[in-house]
Formats: sequence, C-alpha cells, structure tokens
Amino acid sequence: MTPAAPPGLARSSRLGGVAVRVGALVIVLAAFAVFPLIFTNQLVATIGVETLIFVAAAVAWNLFSGYSGYLSLGHAVFFGSGAYAAGIAARDLQITGSAEFALLPVAMVVAALIAIPFGLVALRVRRHTFVVVTIAVFFIFQLMAFDLATTGGTIGLDSPFLLWSPTTFNQRFYYMALALAVAAAGISWLIRGSRFGLQLRAIRDDEDRAASLGVRAMRVKLSAFVISAAITGLAGGLWFFFLGQVLPQSGYDPLFDLTVALMGFLGGLGTVVGPMLGALIIEPGQLYLTSQIQNNYLSQILLGTLFLCVVLLLPRGLIPTASEKVANWRARHGSRAAPSDGVTSGGPAAEVAAGREPAPTGRHRLGADSQALTKDGTIANEVAP
Repeated sequence: MTPAAPPGLARSSRLGGVAVRVGALVIVLAAFAVFPLIFTNQLVATIGVETLIFVAAAVAWNLFSGYSGYLSLGHAVFFGSGAYAAGIAARDLQITGSAEFALLPVAMVVAALIAIPFGLVALRVRRHTFVVVTIAVFFIFQLMAFDLATTGGTIGLDSPFLLWSPTTFNQRFYYMALALAVAAAGISWLIRGSRFGLQLRAIRDDEDRAASLGVRAMRVKLSAFVISAAITGLAGGLWFFFLGQVLPQSGYDPLFDLTVALMGFLGGLGTVVGPMLGALIIEPGQLYLTSQIQNNYLSQILLGTLFLCVVLLLPRGLIPTASEKVANWRARHGSRAAPSDGVTSGGPAAEVAAGREPAPTGRHRLGADSQALTKDGTIANEVAP
C-alpha cells in the first residue's frame, strides 16, 4: 500500500492548486482588459462587445438550465423584455445621453418580475413539457411586441443618442459588457458552490428523490429562474443601448434561445466555465459568418447543424469531456508507476481503504449531487431551507 501524503504536503499541494487557479484567472482578466487597447479596429471591438454580452447571457441561461436540468427555450423573453423596458422608460421619461444607463436596473427588475408568473406556470410541469411551455410564452411576447403601440410595433424603439467619440464608443461598452460578464460568472460560481446550488443539481439528478429529502423543488427552481432572468434582462438592456434600436424580430429572436443553449452545450452544461467558453467560440464565429455570408438562412442552417453535431458528438461538452480525458490519462499514467497491490493514492481503492466512499466518476456521476444530500443522514440540516 502506498503511504498517505503527510498533512503538510497535502495542504501545500492544495494551496499550490489554488494559487495556479488564481494566477490563471488574473491572466485571463488582464487579457480581456487590454483587448480593446490592442485591437483598435472598430469591427473587432464590436464583435468583442456582443461576445461579452452573450457570455453573460449564456452564463445566466446555464445558471438555471444547466444546474436544474430544465432546458429553457424562452430566455429571449427576458432578453427582449429587458431591451424594451429600457427603451420604453427612456422614451416616456425623456432620458437623454449617458443618463440612459441609470435605466439598466429597470431592465433587470422588469425581466425578473416577468419571470415570476412565467415560472409559476411553466415550472409546474416536468422537463419535456417545460420546453414546450417556454416556446409558447416566447411567441406570445413576440406577437405582443409586434401588436402593442407602447412597443412601437414593427417600427420598434430607438435608444437615446450618445455624444461619445467614435474612437471610444465601443471601448466604453466593451468594459461595461466585461463587468457584466464577470459579475454573471461570479454569481454562477457562488451559486454552484452553495447549498442552493447543491439543491439545484440534486433536482437535476432526481427531482422526486430531492423533494422526498426535504428540498422545496418549486421554490428552488423559481428562485434560480428569476435570478437567471434578471441577468438576461440586464444583458438585453445593455445590448439595446449598444445597438441603438430594438425590433420585435431582434429583441424576441428565436435564434437567441438556440444560440445560448448551443453555447451551454458546447462548453459543458452545469459548469461555470463551460458556457463562457461556448460563447467565446460561437458568437465571434456567428458574427464572422454573418459578415461573410449574405444569405441569412445559410448561417442559421450552419448554426442548427452545429447544434446537432455538439449534441450527438459532445453530449457532455468540451470542459467535462476534456476533464474526463485528462483524469483517465492521469489514472493510466499513475497505474504504471504505482505498485501492483491494487491500491493507489488518490484512486477509489485508496478512498475505500481510508474508510471513505469513492467519488463518482464517468458513468457513475449521475445522481452524485442527490446522493450528497443524504450523506451521514444530515439532509434536514444541510439542504432544507
């Protein structure tokens, strides 16, 4: 049997891993911070702004759909409603210039308020029916935007004019979008590591079992739905001010739902980094194709084809698949160097020898979060609100 590592060495190893992650995070944030200073081309800056807005939107979508397992195809309701709420408020209150950004909280609140009745209706059904309900609600809002006078009908709404220099226009929006994306990622990370996040993932694994163990599933799902909607509405408001106009077909765009879902699937559902990686790949590529291909239908066909390929070939996404490959490689590499007594430090056998339950991996990962709720029989103290 391989002797266990001394406590001091294990602690140093953990601190070293944390330092590496923090260092990587600082490097990534620094790279994003200097991006508009290095790439001064206005087209590149525009792509950067829209990409960061979609990073925030994809993270918000994953915060609910990825963690709970309820796949929403109606988040464009919150995106468009946030844009229209900011536009209607700016028009009716006669807001001009940079004062328009004080209306971004309005976009967030309106989207959250819409999510409450929306969620109370849609979340009473289970996953497959939930998808259909979200699509139906989406088309209701899109038709309302076409028909209601307050939304401007087919003409849409224009945002207040900004007296900013053309050379700094995109840069300012870039840093606002970056702040929104970082805030959304931070909220997602905090939720995933919290008791609330554990409840969401237990619902994803087995909702009936989670409910029987004391999780108030409806309240947990609705809370995540509202938080996700608020962030998406804020992204919609910022997008509206950046583009300067919102129309029913652009604010309530069915491709928005397909795009954010594809970003989540590509990067990895239920992970913090996955949707961000998916957005950083999909949105620039989609904008490039749109600029190069005059036929909009062809770009939509390519997007749909990519979605099918991701679902069929990478059902778990890039991040989980790559992590599993690395773990398997390390396991094979370690098994060659370890003694042949069948027990290795860090493997399932070592955990059994230490009196602990081995961590689930690969195909056995399903149900791990709901199993965590019953560990040591402390469900009432651990997850009950």
